[in-house]
Amino acid sequence: MKDLRDIIKRPVITEHSADLMADKKYTFEVDVKANKPEIKQAVESVFGVKVEKVNTMNQKGKYKTMGRYGGYRPNFKKAIVQLSEDSKDLDIFEG
Repeated sequence: MKDLRDIIKRPVITEHSADLMADKKYTFEVDVKANKPEIKQAVESVFGVKVEKVNTMNQKGKYKTMGRYGGYRPNFKKAIVQLSEDSKDLDIFEG
């Protein structure tokens, strides 16, 4: 069993994810091996909210160059978590 705090790595803060926050949808970068029930359980226990739905997607790392050398950034998994209507908003911008 994984530690629930190791499943959620960090929130993803973009313009699109900020627009989704109005609909109580929050975007997180999660562990590549985590599945939807584990992500749901981790968000509920860490933030103390009720999760309605979880959508996940695997992102391939982009090719980047540094001078004449090139390589790929690491692959990662992204999860969009839909909170229930009666749950409170997350304060992910606070420390």
